Amino acid sequence: MAKIVCFGEIMLRLNPEGYLRIRQANSFCASYAGGEANVAVSLANYGHHASFVSVVPDNALGESSANALRHWGVDCSQMYRGGDRLGIYFVEKGASQRPSTVIYDRKDSAIATSKREMYNWPEILDGADWFHFTGITPALAPELVEITLDACKAAKEMGIMVSCDLNYRKKLWSREEANAAMSRLVPYVDVLIANEEDAFDVFSIEATGADVATGVVEGAHYEEVAKKIVDRFGCKYVAITLRASISANDNNWGGLLYDGERSWLSTTYPIHIVDRVGGGDSFGGALIHAMLSQWESQRAIEFAAAASCLKQTIEYDFNQVSVEEVERLMAGDASGRVRR
Repeated sequence: MAKIVCFGEIMLRLNPEGYLRIRQANSFCASYAGGEANVAVSLANYGHHASFVSVVPDNALGESSANALRHWGVDCSQMYRGGDRLGIYFVEKGASQRPSTVIYDRKDSAIATSKREMYNWPEILDGADWFHFTGITPALAPELVEITLDACKAAKEMGIMVSCDLNYRKKLWSREEANAAMSRLVPYVDVLIANEEDAFDVFSIEATGADVATGVVEGAHYEEVAKKIVDRFGCKYVAITLRASISANDNNWGGLLYDGERSWLSTTYPIHIVDRVGGGDSFGGALIHAMLSQWESQRAIEFAAAASCLKQTIEYDFNQVSVEEVERLMAGDASGRVRR
């Protein structure tokens, strides 16, 4: 199988029990997560050599975060030790008309204070087939914009495919900051992944006739968005996740893949959500697996949509479904009946 290098931050995730609000909670359930780490877990789960590059503090929390990834088969040999703290985020799970809420406590985390000289990208990327990052990583510190750019340049010089999930987070940086940084990075990206809002928030590109707030998301409108991205930055592929939010618990979910000439639209899945955090990352991991497997485009987008649909029925960030389970859903087995 292929070797994929993922670069980003892993954090401690803290959740109140069930649907309690943070202000109600007397205890929190701990797990580990992060956009690129979630992708690495998906890819290791599909049998690839997934390597995660990051910086964590040299203490028990840093080691525990690496152990969480090792448990799922991720190569953590390039998780460096440094800095003083591991980033934390709190997730308050929404219900019905009350949305989920995320609170970050990640300022001055280990990776956010890391320096360019820590990363020898030709060495890190040696033997890799694919490099993946998200828009979250350069949002953490100005130095990380330059570090990520170094990685992208090295990957392109080495003939390695590069993917990026735009993943705009308004709690981390402004639209203007995101536009300035991602406009430098995306020209190096072969496969760009975005959701129904990212393209607008980062690049002011939007789909006409779509209204995600009322659950109206027509995939055909998003070919226009994808085309504009390809025309501006030269990406080989643009994949867009399509989420129509009926309520915090119930969403319609699908995806679109565009190759610069035509687009492919996946099946739309109605999901009763268990945990939506990490859904986009599971989409990205599944799409990378499909492309590395050299599947035709319709099968690739169907696999990505089905895998991320299933992930959103699983607690916490990491995707824990097999290729067989994804292909069973792709084949139409969506009943949820007990398998004995």
